[in-house]
Amino acid sequence: METSYLYREIFAQPQVLTTLYLEENEHIRDIAAQLRKQDIRYVVIAARGSSDNAALYGKYLFGTTTRWPVALATPSLHTLYKTPPRLDGALVIGISQSGKSTDIVQVVQDAREQGVPTLAITNDPTSPLAQTAEHTIALHAGEERSIAATKTYTAQLMALALLAAHWAEDKVLLQELQDVPAAVSQTLSLATHISRIAERYRYMEACVVIGRGYNYATAYEIALKLKELTYVVAEPYSSADFQHGPIAMVANGFPVLLVAPRGEVHAEIHKQAQALKAKGAELLVISDVPETLALARIPLQLPTSLPERVSPFITVIPGQLFAYYLTLAKDYDPDHPRGLTKVTQTR
Repeated sequence: METSYLYREIFAQPQVLTTLYLEENEHIRDIAAQLRKQDIRYVVIAARGSSDNAALYGKYLFGTTTRWPVALATPSLHTLYKTPPRLDGALVIGISQSGKSTDIVQVVQDAREQGVPTLAITNDPTSPLAQTAEHTIALHAGEERSIAATKTYTAQLMALALLAAHWAEDKVLLQELQDVPAAVSQTLSLATHISRIAERYRYMEACVVIGRGYNYATAYEIALKLKELTYVVAEPYSSADFQHGPIAMVANGFPVLLVAPRGEVHAEIHKQAQALKAKGAELLVISDVPETLALARIPLQLPTSLPERVSPFITVIPGQLFAYYLTLAKDYDPDHPRGLTKVTQTR
């Protein structure tokens, strides 16, 4: 099945990220320069599915670079309840691979009618979302044939990170982003190892995925890939939230996937890994820290390191590969998960 669309799209990510950087960097710089002239005091992001997980990453990155609060939109207020919130002072961003999600388009439309700046991040620059927004960032990912998003997810991370970097005029972040495609390419070398360990989890029915900070989004995205491809009940948690009750579900042999790269939150997650091991959890650990990998039943050692704020580009890769190879181990079709279509219309 290495000719599957999903496999090819996972491995296309270094090129997609390179193309996006080269094609959109100057355009995004110009957008950021225009936005800095406006009275923007906070950001609202509307998205669904993997795009919503990318938005969660944006929530942390904008928070640390621009110091503005970021809210994730509530589309039903715009579509079902017909009571869109007042958006004075906001930049409203709609993120959608297809650009066709009715509720995301409506959020941006309402914002446009209120006279606040709007931005679309989409893989289709001719889509309804792109036509509705004042500014558009195209992902340049090419057609995504697999239902499960991979290359468009990391492309959305890149689009958000470039916007944050130019908005904050953060030259260090821009340099860090230039290093991302090569780091993703190196991380894809884990494929052979992960293909061998996936069979062990063929009969897994439930697990949790834990991350925090910038990689809270990664936990959500890996859990989503496991749900939609392998039908495992994979629940994502912040390492802090997990201690407030859910940790009680962990018993001997319970699978826990920890996203634990080096950074500000690592010490806390390492401590939690020790506690989980003591409870008998089966730990799968994505990390570049030897001491934390040593606690794992299945260590997934990142072959390279990136600064924490751009680490989600590489920490998600082992999760994508694990979901792909576990799908094959369970004899499912990685390109056509049951009951799903590529474009999901919600309102």
